[in-house]
Amino acid sequence: METVDFLIVGAGMAGASAAYELAAHGRVLLLEREAQPGYHSTGRSAALYTQTYGHAVVRALTVASWDFYANPPAGFTDHPLLTPRGVLLIGRADQEQALQTAFAEGRRLTPTVERLDRAGTLTRAPMLREDYVAGAVWEPDAMDLDVHAIHHGYLRGLKARGGRQVGDAEVRELARHDGLWVARTPAGDFAAPVLVNAAGAWADSLAILAGVRPIGLVPKRRTAVTFDPVFDNPKDAEGLAGWPMVIDVDETFYFKPDAGRLLASPADETPVDPCDVQPEELDVALAVDRVERAARFHIRRLAHRWAGLRSFVADKVPVVGFDGEATDFLWLAGQGGYGIQTAPAMARTAAALATGGGLPSDVAALGVTPADLAPDRLR
Repeated sequence: METVDFLIVGAGMAGASAAYELAAHGRVLLLEREAQPGYHSTGRSAALYTQTYGHAVVRALTVASWDFYANPPAGFTDHPLLTPRGVLLIGRADQEQALQTAFAEGRRLTPTVERLDRAGTLTRAPMLREDYVAGAVWEPDAMDLDVHAIHHGYLRGLKARGGRQVGDAEVRELARHDGLWVARTPAGDFAAPVLVNAAGAWADSLAILAGVRPIGLVPKRRTAVTFDPVFDNPKDAEGLAGWPMVIDVDETFYFKPDAGRLLASPADETPVDPCDVQPEELDVALAVDRVERAARFHIRRLAHRWAGLRSFVADKVPVVGFDGEATDFLWLAGQGGYGIQTAPAMARTAAALATGGGLPSDVAALGVTPADLAPDRLR
């Protein structure tokens, strides 16, 4: 049996980033149930960094992640992790109040956010229907994220710091013995005094396996499609690569450029059991219908369709911290759709708590408290 200082279950973005940070403090082993890390959620992300998205705690963690993404450590990546995109939260006339609320909340941490009228919105996004949109909230500093480069940067950094990742290592038994968490997997048995539960949609299942009360984690399906937009005038498609991401202010759909095409989603959140989730035809049809209602282009043929898992707890705030009822069992779960954009701050927070410290000073300065993130708040 191999014994280390920190045993992390789940090698998606949450687990990989926490492993990288913890490897500066001791020996780390990162276990992944699949052959390749990041298969279920990390690899199916819309890949956007936006400081105006999510609960106030989520927005604070996103802001605290900016410096890492804008100035990654030497050797972490060979090219920028962020590229300019911009985000428009659009609304119809009947969504005016939602736009005002989004603007007020967005400005609290991101002063560059602007409120646009119809004309200003159409200037930023001429592909929208004039009779549909009444205004928008514009976030000019929103960025595309290179999820693959970020994820693999963390995994490379883990290895450089002496840590190790093991694939095909589904945890089948987990128990506390003689001051150690012992995990039995097809790849061998592993032990550590501290266990980090970064198992994504399977985080509650892992807790039950360990004899720990679950936190009410609910995996939810999110559907996406890609396509080539068809305009009545083909010239209207020029400059597609530079279009902003467009999101309905009530989050009933969104679309953005993606590898020369458009990616769209109905922003569905359908509760499902943790699994290798697949798209449903109804959700695909909803994505097409909602986007076509708002935009001047048509969707004749889909190039690709897929679904991913986003896991939430009741208040939609991530869970980071030791379980109050289990010795050295640290939760790192419930990232929902915010796991990529908050990963650097979440990882530093998890590492600080796992090593007996408080929240990182910059995270605390943004108003986040340990109680905001603690698993016991959900009980």
